[in-house]
Amino acid sequence: MPYAEPLTDAELADGLERLPEWTHDGDSIRRTVAMEDFRAALALVNRVADAAEAANHHPDIEIAQYRRVTFRLTTHAAGGLTMRDLELAAEIDRLAAAS
Repeated sequence: MPYAEPLTDAELADGLERLPEWTHDGDSIRRTVAMEDFRAALALVNRVADAAEAANHHPDIEIAQYRRVTFRLTTHAAGGLTMRDLELAAEIDRLAAAS
């Protein structure tokens, strides 16, 4: 399967089994991480920004209630979710766990 091809329902379900913090939401997946404080939230956002730049794949990011960071992933060019989204989600999980 080409890298940017949309995932089948079975591929997405399999991928989300390995990403239990992520929720399927329409044509995207999302996760919210509660950090210790605002500075920690911003530090996580900056680490994810570096990873996103390196992957040339960028999540939507929202900070709410000063310390809750929500990441939303989709591959707009493919019109839905691809392996790129699952790979960046796994990297976000790794970065959040290291925070």
